[in-house]
Amino acid sequence: MEKDPCLRFFYSLLGFVPKNITLYKQALRHRSNQIEPYRGGAGYNNERLEFLGDAILDAIVSDAVYQYFPDKKEGFLSNTRSKIVQRETMNKIALEMGIDRFVSVNRNVLILGSNIYGNALEAVIGAIYLDRGYKKAARFVNKKLLKSYIDLSVLAKEEINFKSHLIEWGQKEKIGISFSSSNIAQPINRIPEFKTEVIIGVRVVGIGIGGTKKESQQRAAEVALEEIKKDKELKLYISRLGTHSANGFSTDEESTDS
Repeated sequence: MEKDPCLRFFYSLLGFVPKNITLYKQALRHRSNQIEPYRGGAGYNNERLEFLGDAILDAIVSDAVYQYFPDKKEGFLSNTRSKIVQRETMNKIALEMGIDRFVSVNRNVLILGSNIYGNALEAVIGAIYLDRGYKKAARFVNKKLLKSYIDLSVLAKEEINFKSHLIEWGQKEKIGISFSSSNIAQPINRIPEFKTEVIIGVRVVGIGIGGTKKESQQRAAEVALEEIKKDKELKLYISRLGTHSANGFSTDEESTDS
């Protein structure tokens, strides 16, 4: 441990000695600087660990906010969780932890700016899960992330405008986005509900239901942002759509009441 600065860093960060340090080193290797795959296999980078860590993080944070806010409804809990696991928050925490000092990345990619450090932190969570199990990963997230860097009582008061985030993304990428909202069948208690679809090109990429039109739009936009982040096939479709878009960005909105 004394001769390996990476191992010393992880011991300080995690609070325990990793059993398989190779997993953690892989968690800090960005695909721009990957070790090439052997016989067509997956390259030695952190993408698979990030995928796993993202799912583990969602589960742990979901449990944390559920326990912390026993009287809050699903919409509030979902919104609060999203504030924690969103890329901006994870990047900020990763930088404060010092993970950026150990990430292996091509500097040309780094200059462009991205979510490299937040993604690496999620990959580290995936490595902990594989190395020491779910309980150890949950302890790390609760103690090292939530208690050290997140104030849930303050965070819960901040509102994320998912629709604005989605529109800003569309403007940046020059991709047209439309929101189609409508009333849906009334439940027995006669409380009105609205359904919104987020449409990119000819594809519905997010659906949200809420008690108000605004709420349904926010939920649909949140779903759309998650799909854009995680669905590789959708990313390819959007890339092709942007390439063939002659008129650039638009935010048409159609609303129908029935």
